Amino acid sequence: MTVTLAAGSPYPLGSHFDGQGVNFALYSAQAENVELCLFNQNGEEQRLMLPSRTGDIWHGYLPTGVPGLRYGYRVHGPWDPQRGFRFNPHKLLIDPYSQALDGSVMDSPLLSDANDHPDSADSASVMPKSIVTSESYDWQNDALPQTPWSETIIYEAHVRGLTKTHPDIPAILRGTYAGIAHPVMIQYLKKLGITALELLPVQLHVDEPRLQQLGLTNYWGYNVLAPFAIEPGYWSQRPDSTPLSEFRDMVKALHQAGIEVILDVVFNHTAELDLLGPVLSLRGIDNASYYWLDEQGDYHNWTGCGNTLKLTQPAAMQWVLDCLRFWATECHVDGFRFDLASVLGRTPDFSPESPLLTQLQHDPILSKLKLIAEPWDIGQGGYQSGHFPAPLAEWNDHFRDNMRSFWLQQPSALGLFARRYAASSDVFQHHQRLPYASINKITSHDGFTLRDLVSFNQKHNQANGEQNRDGNSNNYSYNHGIEGLEADEATLQRRNASARVLLTTLLLSQGTPMLLAGDELGNSQQGNNNAYCQDSPLTWLNWIQADQTLLTFTSGLIALRKQIPALTTEAWWTGKATSTNGNQDVMWLNAQGHPMSADEWERAEPPPLQILLSGAWLVVINRTDQLQTLNLPSGQWHIAPPFSVADIGVGDTKCIASPRSISVLRNRNS
Repeated sequence: MTVTLAAGSPYPLGSHFDGQGVNFALYSAQAENVELCLFNQNGEEQRLMLPSRTGDIWHGYLPTGVPGLRYGYRVHGPWDPQRGFRFNPHKLLIDPYSQALDGSVMDSPLLSDANDHPDSADSASVMPKSIVTSESYDWQNDALPQTPWSETIIYEAHVRGLTKTHPDIPAILRGTYAGIAHPVMIQYLKKLGITALELLPVQLHVDEPRLQQLGLTNYWGYNVLAPFAIEPGYWSQRPDSTPLSEFRDMVKALHQAGIEVILDVVFNHTAELDLLGPVLSLRGIDNASYYWLDEQGDYHNWTGCGNTLKLTQPAAMQWVLDCLRFWATECHVDGFRFDLASVLGRTPDFSPESPLLTQLQHDPILSKLKLIAEPWDIGQGGYQSGHFPAPLAEWNDHFRDNMRSFWLQQPSALGLFARRYAASSDVFQHHQRLPYASINKITSHDGFTLRDLVSFNQKHNQANGEQNRDGNSNNYSYNHGIEGLEADEATLQRRNASARVLLTTLLLSQGTPMLLAGDELGNSQQGNNNAYCQDSPLTWLNWIQADQTLLTFTSGLIALRKQIPALTTEAWWTGKATSTNGNQDVMWLNAQGHPMSADEWERAEPPPLQILLSGAWLVVINRTDQLQTLNLPSGQWHIAPPFSVADIGVGDTKCIASPRSISVLRNRNS
């Protein structure tokens, strides 16, 4: 049977089924010809030259095309590596707009290309194939919760790790999108009090060749192959469901519970890695357009992953924006956290007015979502904390490091503590940015868990196959005298106290708190602070041995936060009376109950501090190693749950704060 292609349309890019046939459209500025390669169920290939070119977009229409059709591309063009041209029609390429793939990428020499000449070995036999999709979905009355930033509490989790060992979720659903949508998990998240679930990458990813050779996997998922496609490895495979429908069901269920969904997305590099990496898609489609290259045609490795996407180039920028709009409109997600986000602003130097960041600010759909930057990459000038434009928020490593150091290492002056506590105004209070811009965190997927932070002085990453060289060696952690989880009861009590102090600092500071999933349960990764390649009980949350007391304390902190207006305001603190109730948003008081002096702020050994919030809540901080007696402001003070007399003693006019403690009192008169 002879198959011919009609001219088709240059838009939309990718493959699109219109009810009668399939339109194919692919961007390539330097290509000379593009072949559409169709594959039947036996793997037999039929090649058809795309008949039309509009600008730099090659396109054709297949009247007989239907959803489920498997395809790829072979792109013909010059081979001139120094100029960045690496066209080689012997290498089958996936569509960068693929919404599903058939197969994965296994380590194979057939996927590699030589640097001095195009490799003649055909890669089709080992390449996954793009799949034409057309999947409708009934969203019913789904609506985005649109939680105000000032009321947002983020919970960072991994789809598999969150539910993989949960005993109350059916085994077939554990570790899947459906596991998160299960009523047991929804109820848990609501009881905990979080408002947004931030998921590590759910874009389809592959394992790097090096990890495959070691028998490991890219558990975190930052080696993305097809950013428009849902990761099928987190699908339950139940009848009458697909990976995409199950993901949508999860989003809908979370929305019904008032919980937002934020996706961790990767648009700084691709799974093609360095020059020795596999030829999978963009490298063979238009290498010079999609990647930052040096004068020799090699990749600028500003990501540490072998390549860096060139997001000043219009087609690359459109690819990113189209992808984000897909997840927003077709999957109803509420926001995005951008991995190594300095790449989004590279021109090649970083600019907050880069084309892509400017587009995000003004896009009628994306600008209304929650957008979060990881404000660094590893290139020159890559550390850009505080420099992203509104409405983007940023992961705040200043908060993480300064608060860890304050409580676990040599304490800094109270002035620095106060700046971090007040949403790092020294970093973010400029260019119309608001306190929510500071995403406060003590821990995240990248680093120690909270329990490990108070149990290990050193990282223990031997299982990663890099002789413990990987991962951060500067963790500001403290094992309280004994390395490892096992310790005597007194040491364990001190660790527990430190964990509670750190959780309190996180959840009762101004800014947007982000809690690492499992920290409220006392979860451990056995001292591994870079568990990106560990898909095992090491990284799955241990629900069986959950610390229920710590869980109750954490949910109590979140409930307390929601009661304090100063912590849920959209405005920067001024120390002046607010218009709502006449109380000052914040007062900084010393142990005598008087305003802090300049000298007290800068003492090398920080004295006790009282922070009066909204005139009714008193945060009492004692970083010293001794009991401290403090004079209370006027009022009738009592201990605010979840704190108790074990944390602080309260009299009519004084309180006694335990060593290295933070507690909260409530004024009955307010």
